Amino acid sequence: MNPVASQAPHRSLGLTDAEYELICEKLGREPNPLELAVFSLMWSEHCGYKHSRKLLKLLPTEGPHVVMGPGENAGAVDVGDGLAIAFKVESHNHPSAVEPFQGAATGVGGILRDVFAIGARPIAILDSLRFGELDTARSRYLLDHAVAGIGHYGNSIGVATVGGEIYFEGPYEQNCLVNAMCLGLAPKDKMIRSAAAGVGNVIVLMGALTGRDGIGGASVLASAELDEDEDKRPTVQIGDPFEEKKLLESSLELLDRGLLTSLQDLGAAGLTSSSSEMASKGEVGIEIDIDQVPLREADMEPFEVMISESQERMLCVVEPERLDEVFTVCSKWDVRATAIGTVTDTRRLRVLADGEVVGDMPVEALVDDCPVYDLDPVEPSEPVYPAPAAKLDGRESPGDLLLALLASPNIASKRWAFEQYDWIVGSRTTRRPEEAEAAILMLELDGASGAIAVSIDGNGRRVACDPYTGAVEAVLECARNLACVGAEPLGLTNCLNFGNPEKPHIAWQLTRAVEGLRDACLAVEAPVVGGNVSLYNEGGGGPIYPTPVVGMVGKLPDPTMVPWSGFREPGHAIALVGPFEPSLAGSELEKLAGTLSTELPAIDVDRHAAALVAIRDAVRSGVVATAHDVSEGGLACAVAECAIAAGIGARVDLGEDFALFGEGPGGVLLAASPEAIEKLAEPLQPHGFRVIGRTGGDRVDIKAGVATLSVPVAAAQEAHGGSLPSRFE
Repeated sequence: MNPVASQAPHRSLGLTDAEYELICEKLGREPNPLELAVFSLMWSEHCGYKHSRKLLKLLPTEGPHVVMGPGENAGAVDVGDGLAIAFKVESHNHPSAVEPFQGAATGVGGILRDVFAIGARPIAILDSLRFGELDTARSRYLLDHAVAGIGHYGNSIGVATVGGEIYFEGPYEQNCLVNAMCLGLAPKDKMIRSAAAGVGNVIVLMGALTGRDGIGGASVLASAELDEDEDKRPTVQIGDPFEEKKLLESSLELLDRGLLTSLQDLGAAGLTSSSSEMASKGEVGIEIDIDQVPLREADMEPFEVMISESQERMLCVVEPERLDEVFTVCSKWDVRATAIGTVTDTRRLRVLADGEVVGDMPVEALVDDCPVYDLDPVEPSEPVYPAPAAKLDGRESPGDLLLALLASPNIASKRWAFEQYDWIVGSRTTRRPEEAEAAILMLELDGASGAIAVSIDGNGRRVACDPYTGAVEAVLECARNLACVGAEPLGLTNCLNFGNPEKPHIAWQLTRAVEGLRDACLAVEAPVVGGNVSLYNEGGGGPIYPTPVVGMVGKLPDPTMVPWSGFREPGHAIALVGPFEPSLAGSELEKLAGTLSTELPAIDVDRHAAALVAIRDAVRSGVVATAHDVSEGGLACAVAECAIAAGIGARVDLGEDFALFGEGPGGVLLAASPEAIEKLAEPLQPHGFRVIGRTGGDRVDIKAGVATLSVPVAAAQEAHGGSLPSRFE
């Protein structure tokens, strides 16, 4: 390789030689430094989706409840009474691996802006987190500071953090995952799109000052493998939730008063991506005068202003005659608002500084002509991931195994984390985290009927075992959590966290996972309304587990009928419902034993979808006291978790050999009075219904053929509740 050519500016910005030549062709000349920086960001993986765009077309995006689908800042579904729920999940993985507090905090800030950018008031946050094993100091540091960052931003801005998940696996040691999901509520007829419109209209920048923090941050960090030896700390954005709160309120008032033509969040790539995407969607041009952008640092170069990822900023289009009204509203909320440009008919992004044109690029070239690559998927012939370290010696009794699983960080209570979050602010949350299988948010506060339920799920280890089946399971897990509270799925968002897609085995993982998501979404009738792709999550330690994270929103008629996830009274009958066929493949017990399977049992998605409808109807009948899905740790852990919640034991007899700790989709535990369970038997019988025990006592007793276990509820509570806090003592 020519050492001089290897130092070419476009290569240092992540562009290939072929891409650089294409840029020259589109411009009809070589780009200047500002234009090259702009193209490098717009054609990055994070902004351009160049390795995933074709694949994402496989996902179903239409449905009777869809109001806004992919392509907008957030998707939205109709929840009746003239209201819509906007929601989206996004990643902030690489920044969080570099600086976990600010990386996680600004991840929350960014997803909030995506939601209120379409005119919806944020009402809830969920998070999906992945770290290395907790026996390493690095993983404990990342977890501690990421959780603190999420709590800081959400608590300060006053949006409830109502749910989430945390997993710990070796492949996330160098590349943690921080995925944040937000839900917002809006009048359906007042939501706004981001397309710029109206030649001669004014481009207004609202919010915080523009500085060097975040330059090349999310867009660059998320478009290449993370080099742990390189100091990337200056590229992590710095968040200010109090500034965002003012920006939120001013944006919603401006929209409510009809003063804006369009609105766009400034996220990855800052002014570059927001202006380009607004112009592309509106089929117009935009001209920006850099000299008008309020700066935190006076000596910033024009290219720095264009690519800064400083937080708490929005870009809007305003008719000239309404400009003063916009400034008045922003002043009321103490929000900085500055006219920095105009909408043109040129279909070009033009950047001016000192009265001179310093950048002139076709919008179509920046956005629509971003190269899109075909993946080259090849199923690996050898294991991609090493087996996890064994934590068991093989001599444990079934009772010992149950306690070990309950104390495993993947299954143990996450109370240590969620108690750092305000889950009740806004007065919509009906249950605290871990009290129901999905978060429940009331709609009555806005004059609407019923409530919404939301869940976020994924299991990277199971997807590593079998990308297709593991992705199907993630969708079914979300839908099952919604069924356990009586909610009907309305729509789905996802965040696809994978390694380097240019490697054939990673391309295979990504392709098979998306195919699994497609088939499962079709089966449960949950269209994909938006999401995010995070690739290149790997470094010297290899790739992360392939981790599609799924967030699903549903509607339920009466939040007062939602069952609890724990047992409520002694003497209740316990039933197991659903097409549950347990297997140790990909299970938490298999991990503790130090092995990793290469496939999972096949799933009949239509059978599972039908069972979910029946379970949802049973819950809506109002007679079910407890509904708890069987997930990590299998049936034994599910029974124990129900007992732990209220200190009520159970006696279960499965009457046959049964993989007590086997996992797989489909299983739901229902508990209610014997009379109520008897009434549910007939409608649930076609879906795998059987009564397996009774609640009561102070022990968890389970018999399955020759296998038996008996564990005091108090011991189970100690193992389950004390595991995470003990790591930080």
